Amino acid sequence: MSSEVWSRESPRSSFGGMSGIGLESAATEQTGFGGLLREWRNARGMSQLALSLQTGVSSRHLSFMETGRASPSREMVVTLAQALDMPLRDRNALLQAAGFAAMYRETPLEAQAMGPVRDVINLLLRSTEPNPTFVVNRRYDVLDANDTGRWLLSTFTEDLGSFAPPHNFGRLLVSPKGIREHVENWEDVARKVLGRLKRELGGAHTRDAADEALLKTIAPTLAELGNPPHPSDALPLLVPVHLRRASLGLRLFTTIATLGTPLDVTLQELRIEMLFPADDDSRRILEARTSS
Repeated sequence: MSSEVWSRESPRSSFGGMSGIGLESAATEQTGFGGLLREWRNARGMSQLALSLQTGVSSRHLSFMETGRASPSREMVVTLAQALDMPLRDRNALLQAAGFAAMYRETPLEAQAMGPVRDVINLLLRSTEPNPTFVVNRRYDVLDANDTGRWLLSTFTEDLGSFAPPHNFGRLLVSPKGIREHVENWEDVARKVLGRLKRELGGAHTRDAADEALLKTIAPTLAELGNPPHPSDALPLLVPVHLRRASLGLRLFTTIATLGTPLDVTLQELRIEMLFPADDDSRRILEARTSS
């Protein structure tokens, strides 16, 4: 597993939130292979010459593929997708746009073949107590959580019952019925989470109806947040999460773990989000909650 620390840059769902997600999107059908290739090349900040040097494909042939004057082979699509470091879901979309079958499976997490993965996840959820830990997907849907994670959601969400499961951190952050009123450094946390959602779901990424609905929900808040701080501004070591409801306060920071080198769409999009106390008071509160 690999992990990432946040730097400045309810009922259990039983993994049900990952199944039934299609690989095709209306955007893919409308854009076509050439348009998708151009979008991803631009998203990666690469010129046709740079992509040509990285793949060994001539700039002229790349131009012909982007304009539809030439059609790629299956091997060519795979080579280009790898050079552009595209997520597996989007590699499938690029293959389908070029007229080929998807290469990477999207296995529901509750499938029998995923048993070993579920065992590891359950072990992580138990072993990280008394620290809140969540299993989320690329949309930040909460697929599962340990006991402390469920306690944190129920304690610091204004009205958790008003949200249909799987609970989504993006929606919880933007709604007054969610956790917005109880995150003391809401602007920093919202900018981090919503910015990640926009990067992972927006732009050239393949999207389904649920992705589009979430992007529409968070768009007004992203506009409210405005531009991020100037790159030259001094940056803190971490972006912590400061929670408070009445007299109860927690200061936490987050580590996000992912599965290494997955070849399945579901596994690549899986995140284990672990929150740890940022001060002694928070540590004592979490330990006392577990011991009681």
